[in-house]
Amino acid sequence: MPQNEERLIAVCGLDCTDCDIRRVPTDADAAQRIVGWFRDMGWLKEDEGVPEIIERSMYCQGCRGDRSVHWSANCGILTCCVDEKGLEFCCECDDFVCEQLNEWAQEDTKHTEALERLQSMRKARAT
Repeated sequence: MPQNEERLIAVCGLDCTDCDIRRVPTDADAAQRIVGWFRDMGWLKEDEGVPEIIERSMYCQGCRGDRSVHWSANCGILTCCVDEKGLEFCCECDDFVCEQLNEWAQEDTKHTEALERLQSMRKARAT
């Protein structure tokens, strides 16, 4: 990653910088990995590919992007943090770390890393 490129951190702490779902329109290798996964999941037919993903906005434009084409517009963490509390990141919340975030962090190692990132962000803001 170039030095001048900022990390793209989601409200939940996920690092979206290298995410294949986000990079579909700009990275051919990432796009092909996503096409395969989407076909396996039944979201694309065998004769469909990147053009259909882009046409249907089946790629992520980030938590702060257009919610009508958001990868996970019904995300409970996003709804709580941004819509209900008007925050930029979960670590800004008075209830951090909440039960919802703790449960989510147990689902996947990337989620655990995201929670750790938020905890670091909170510590950095406190000093």
